[in-house]
Amino acid sequence: MKEFELKYGCNPNQKPAKIFMRDGSELPITVLNGRPGFINLLDAFNSWQLVKELKEATGLPSAASFKHVSPAGAAVGLPLSGTDKKIYFVETEKELSPIACAYIRARGADRLCSYGDWAALSDTCDADTAEYLKAEVSDGIIAPDYTPEALEILKTKKKGNYNVVKIDSAYVPALQEYKDVFGVTFEQGHNNFKIDETLLENIVTKNKELTKQAKIDLIVSLITLKYTQSNSVCYVKDGQAIGVGAGQQSRIHCTRLAGSKADNWYLRQSPKVLSLQFVDSIKRPERDNAIDVYISDEYEDVLAEGTWQKIFKVKPEVFTAEEKKAWIATQSGVTVGSDAFFPFGDNIERARKSGVQYVAEPGGSIRDDNVIETADKYNMVLAFTGMRLFHH
Repeated sequence: MKEFELKYGCNPNQKPAKIFMRDGSELPITVLNGRPGFINLLDAFNSWQLVKELKEATGLPSAASFKHVSPAGAAVGLPLSGTDKKIYFVETEKELSPIACAYIRARGADRLCSYGDWAALSDTCDADTAEYLKAEVSDGIIAPDYTPEALEILKTKKKGNYNVVKIDSAYVPALQEYKDVFGVTFEQGHNNFKIDETLLENIVTKNKELTKQAKIDLIVSLITLKYTQSNSVCYVKDGQAIGVGAGQQSRIHCTRLAGSKADNWYLRQSPKVLSLQFVDSIKRPERDNAIDVYISDEYEDVLAEGTWQKIFKVKPEVFTAEEKKAWIATQSGVTVGSDAFFPFGDNIERARKSGVQYVAEPGGSIRDDNVIETADKYNMVLAFTGMRLFHH
């Protein structure tokens, strides 16, 4: 297939639309089901690059959950704990495949933002992954292959219209890439920069003890940032992005946004949230929305008389601000990466509140000394990577 006609571009009025190879060669994808759109395929190609690089860097099966050309979450395929299964609504007791665990964890980073996502897998999609996806609201998936059973399961989604795309894992893009904006063509070299542990060698803080898990987490963070709309900051724990702040004009707003998402991820593991008793008829999206509101400052919206009865079997107690702050304070071992330098120590101050102990950023600010000093104040480990990772 040398070109694929699209229904329309970013918006319904943007016609005609298609994808094709400038050199006239075959497209590196095969559409196995559905009819993906313009934004679907932007998500597909960006997310595939992320999971492919993450697998190469860690050796672990990797997955991503994309929305509007940025990851809502990304993760490697480590086993799910009992708590993980509860907060990600895994309804089976059997041990799941590593690639299924990777996707469940990627989607679990921010289930609200992953609603209607595009899924990406570094490895063959199996039945475990397909069964989990079947129960979630998702627009499509890209993977290097699918087992026959998985493909049949996925073809039942969205009344048979679920988008299933197979990517040629051996495909290598051209060295130069082009983008048209306002009738003007931009050209640049494809970003082939390799992210691995060597980026973490320049530790500039007094504490230089970077654990093996922290190295993996920082690599997850940096590769995630490489395919996140800038400015961006990413919090990671145990091989899973737990908070991604994308597309903000201010670095501190990225750090706050990603930090608040990381806090929400952790709050979902609190006893108060785990003990919520939902009515039997509630659907997953409504359950996710209810949890998000319950742990927010707008909790009264789900606890009001006449409303809570539609959501919960038993009216929950208010999760007070003091209780939430105390629970978040128990979080530790979190890593954070930034796609460009932190201009002030305030980013470190905010990250600390979400349990961050390890940081990777390019360095190069005229206030690097202030950033290092702030990290030293909290005995953090800070590595300067020397490489900016902007993505637009």
